[in-house]
Amino acid sequence: MTAPPSESFLHPALFYRDEEEYVDGTVPFIREGLAAGEPVAVAVPGPRLDVVRSALGDAAPDVRFIDMTRAGRNPGRIIPRVLRVFADAHPATRVRIIGEPIWPERTGVEYPACVQHEALINSAFEGRDATILCPYDEAGLDERVLTDAYATHPVVISEGRRRTSPSYAPERVVERYNEPLPVTEGTEGYVFGADELPAARYFVGERAARFGLSGVRLDDLALAVAELTTNSVVHGGGSGTVYVWAEDGQVVCEVRDKGQLTDPLAGRRPSPPAQLGGRGLLLVNYLMDLVRVHTGPDGTVVRCYVDV
Repeated sequence: MTAPPSESFLHPALFYRDEEEYVDGTVPFIREGLAAGEPVAVAVPGPRLDVVRSALGDAAPDVRFIDMTRAGRNPGRIIPRVLRVFADAHPATRVRIIGEPIWPERTGVEYPACVQHEALINSAFEGRDATILCPYDEAGLDERVLTDAYATHPVVISEGRRRTSPSYAPERVVERYNEPLPVTEGTEGYVFGADELPAARYFVGERAARFGLSGVRLDDLALAVAELTTNSVVHGGGSGTVYVWAEDGQVVCEVRDKGQLTDPLAGRRPSPPAQLGGRGLLLVNYLMDLVRVHTGPDGTVVRCYVDV
């Protein structure tokens, strides 16, 4: 079993079955933080924001509220764009955050990125003075999700009782959900090297437009593809293959190459302002509605989803 993170960083899961248990598990947590002078953020789905805000009453203006269905639409940007942004804005004091990245409406395609996010919080915040409480809808989520919560959180709170997780192993979760991403049969790909980068981007843009993507979202995809194809040339063996197709109201684009990502937090760790380069995958996470990654000795696949 993996050792729990240091006491400076706490990462409990909160299991709740109804609105009353949700309020009982979150509002005292918030009030304790405010009483201790800790900055508090609540990043949960919109309807839950209203519940917490109402229960806090006059204390609500002292809390930063974030709709996770928007800010965390892509789980890959929650650590850098939600959690770290808030924590880094208060470097001199402990922070307290409620983060609910998994809700019943999350799809099976999204879930691997969600659970990897929960696992990676532990290494992303190792040694930081922070507490991140993660609520789980025990009545609405699959049993597999609750089982995974024990593996990604060192402590689980259920029915008002705290217990140390007997199966805490976040690294194993990251590895288990590093799932192969096979290309849809019959999908046309474009093989590119350094000389074909402009053509690869045109290939993606033309097909994405044909599938209904337009305006700013088409520009976002073009920028993401520019970053990924350049990474393939520079870091992925000098070449790669890009694919585009339509799926369930989304345009899906993926880039495959022979490189291997060795840092599990690649694309999820904010870059220092003075750093030159190294922001490609981070930018892709910021721009796309979902990013899935599979990496290993045989190469890396980065698959992006954009809502049409």
